[in-house]
Amino acid sequence: QVQLVESGGGLVQTGGSLRLSCAASGRTFSDYAMGWFRQAPGKEREFVATISWSGERIYYADSVKGRFTISRDNAKNTQYLQMNSLKPEDTAVYYCAARDRRYLSRYEYDYTYWGQGTQVTVSS
Repeated sequence: QVQLVESGGGLVQTGGSLRLSCAASGRTFSDYAMGWFRQAPGKEREFVATISWSGERIYYADSVKGRFTISRDNAKNTQYLQMNSLKPEDTAVYYCAARDRRYLSRYEYDYTYWGQGTQVTVSS
């Protein structure tokens, strides 16, 4: 079992920045790839970014490319999502996810473990 706990969400103005963290426990962190997903009110959950076990491979959704940066620190069992130039359409609950493979995926069904989510609200 893997437990994931997100933090760092909050309220920010358009153009601002936030850094989300996801602390993992329960298994060897470097055994699995990680991802971030988000769900806006009234919408389905969507892919944001994913990172391989080593951090060497990264993939972003087109909507966040150039503004968001995913990273991980295997020594701290933590992954991060640095979000810059935030827009109102980035408002959503952001979820951390882990998959039982070392290689990244953009597909929700590939992820086995999920955090409880953290709210990000961007005001216009």
